[in-house]
Amino acid sequence: MHYGAFMIGDGKLLTNAHCVEHGTQVKVKRRGDDTKYVAKVLARGVECDIALLSVESKEFWKGAEPLHFGRLPRLQDAVTVVGYPLGGDTISVTKGVVSRIEVTSYAHGSSELLGIQIDAAINPGNSGGPAFNDQGECIGVAFQVYRSEEAENIGYVIPTTVVSHFLEDYERNGKYTGFPCLGVLLQKLENPALRACLKVPSNEGVLVRRVEPTSDASNVLKEGDVIVSFDGVHVGSEGTVPFRSTERIAFRYLISQKFRFAGDVAELGIIRAGEFMKVQAVLNPRVHLVPYHIEEGQPSYLIVAGLVFTPLSEPLIEEECEDSLGLKLLTKARYSLARFKGEQILILSQVLKFNGTKIKNIHHLAHLVDSCTHKYLVFEFEDNYLAVLEREAAAAASSRILKDYGIPSERSSDLLEPYADPMGDNQSINHKDCGESPVSNSEFGFDALIWA
Repeated sequence: MHYGAFMIGDGKLLTNAHCVEHGTQVKVKRRGDDTKYVAKVLARGVECDIALLSVESKEFWKGAEPLHFGRLPRLQDAVTVVGYPLGGDTISVTKGVVSRIEVTSYAHGSSELLGIQIDAAINPGNSGGPAFNDQGECIGVAFQVYRSEEAENIGYVIPTTVVSHFLEDYERNGKYTGFPCLGVLLQKLENPALRACLKVPSNEGVLVRRVEPTSDASNVLKEGDVIVSFDGVHVGSEGTVPFRSTERIAFRYLISQKFRFAGDVAELGIIRAGEFMKVQAVLNPRVHLVPYHIEEGQPSYLIVAGLVFTPLSEPLIEEECEDSLGLKLLTKARYSLARFKGEQILILSQVLKFNGTKIKNIHHLAHLVDSCTHKYLVFEFEDNYLAVLEREAAAAASSRILKDYGIPSERSSDLLEPYADPMGDNQSINHKDCGESPVSNSEFGFDALIWA
């Protein structure tokens, strides 16, 4: 299927991350030319659904002029979207206007960043194509559409502010490192009784309901703190901050996008037990216990005799979502927090322990199996279920099982590397933090909770 992409100069192209997600080879061609050229994927930002490509062929770039980025548009500004909707071979142009600008759910990365809603038709194949204003400047990248029987012609464009963040991240680090977050679950403070109970003197602030154990904020914030400012910008009781001259926007826009990169330090003004104070926290990308995408496109796995172990991921949940197992896995994905960087939930059903040792991730399990000298391999799963294999018999059976099923290796290549403990040798895992709080990347809902 054809997708859109556009030149930004310096031998580089921009498109959507989902356009190149599972491709073993990416080829591009210019409009009006049948010659296809091989492109290299330099960086892929899953959260922001942007990919950066390069093309080495000088022939491809001959006479080409890069697009120029324009400012963030305003409501009712005209917009023109260019692409290849529904897989057509010729370019398509649709026109509309900007109907909304707000923090938007990015379906591909399950993240929330600034987005431009337009009423121009966007269909499969428009992905990765540029959107222009009336001056011919590029104001963003087409990337998704809202489909519903109750609504028509609602498309979304990734604005140049997000694109610029992605490109600067790549220039700074030589790769895409991600958009930073604070790592806190927040609740609005519209209820005056709640504000009075928390000793908040004015109509402002958002309540900290939970802090992610992997975030730096866990060192300086506590449950019950009220965040009233972020780098000097006051946060309203609806969880919004000033945006441009007469608008307001979700508080997390400041955290993830406004000149913020991984490793930056933010100053938070908070009220704790009625006392105002300032604290500093390092902003870093969020650590997902259950990843939305599999790095490098291939899942890690470990085969022990006939047992196949793999980390829980969103693609796996999608495959299993039609039965009760899928529902259980979905619950874990939505309600569990990572307690340390590198933690994984392993699935046969879910393995919790091996020979009495709590499992941290699939590499840890492979290391324990390899170094085991006991007569038996004892796997403890959730619901207190045990599976026991005789070690020598399992090793003898493994090679035969791999041959019978045409499997080249009993483990993925990443598990051939020496194991490094992500927590250090002397740190224990606190299971209290797992599964106690809703993890949501959606907008404030009826529960008024949001992860920032």
